[in-house]
Amino acid sequence: MGEPAEPPSRPSLSTDPVVEVRDLVASYDEQCVLNGIDLTLQRGEILIILGGSGSGKSTLLKCILGIHSPDSGTVRVLGRDIWALSDFDREEIYKNIGIVYQGGALFGSLTVADNVALPLREHTRLAPNIISITTRMKLGLVGLGGFEHRMPSQLSGGQAKRVAFARSIAMDPKILFCDEPSAGLDPRVSRGIDDLILNLNQAFNMAIFVVTHEMESVKVIADRILMLIPRAGGAKVAFRGTYDEMTRSGDPDVQEFVQRRPLQGPHAEAREILRELVGED
Repeated sequence: MGEPAEPPSRPSLSTDPVVEVRDLVASYDEQCVLNGIDLTLQRGEILIILGGSGSGKSTLLKCILGIHSPDSGTVRVLGRDIWALSDFDREEIYKNIGIVYQGGALFGSLTVADNVALPLREHTRLAPNIISITTRMKLGLVGLGGFEHRMPSQLSGGQAKRVAFARSIAMDPKILFCDEPSAGLDPRVSRGIDDLILNLNQAFNMAIFVVTHEMESVKVIADRILMLIPRAGGAKVAFRGTYDEMTRSGDPDVQEFVQRRPLQGPHAEAREILRELVGED
């Protein structure tokens, strides 16, 4: 027998940024959530935004996508300041990005094919037969050929997430945003989603922005990692670099997350409450 085939090589990274965030500050009411965030996503790169609950990952994603208005700073997507654009121009940017939502966000009343075809019907003038062919191709790319007529209620969690990926790439986006793509999936299915992300990156040299807290996924798919750590005045970037660099980091906050160490012991007032509840002296 011959030697096993080498895995496909990752596309070479360019120095062509498709997302640039500079000195971003964002809050809800008077609570600062993000404080001075800088990041760059290059074409062909998989960038992981890592952090625990309350670290501002989703808020960062919303600011980049034009959903939550930052207090200050700049966000450039495909070379355009997303918050300086008119509604029409922002809509044109949206046609060049795909989004995989945490829960999949499939329309339960539409078939799998109709869910995937929806962006093409809404934003292009393609003939129905071309949309049908494109839909089947996208489902084939995510390993769901032949699922066109199923309803979302007939899918497993992993299958539903793959349909969401197929819909997100329906219009061949330049950037794919994924919000917790493995959330709620068992480890085996999660690894399949990781492999799908790698395959899409390799096949299309697509820039992929992934928000997650799953360390196994980070190890498999990340080109670079940006870790957010919550602070009293708003989350800051605690680390940026590769997975290997992260595991060697001497920052205690980074190591607590990497090693999955439990949070520090309860504060004195919490211990006092616990004593009262259990009747300890």
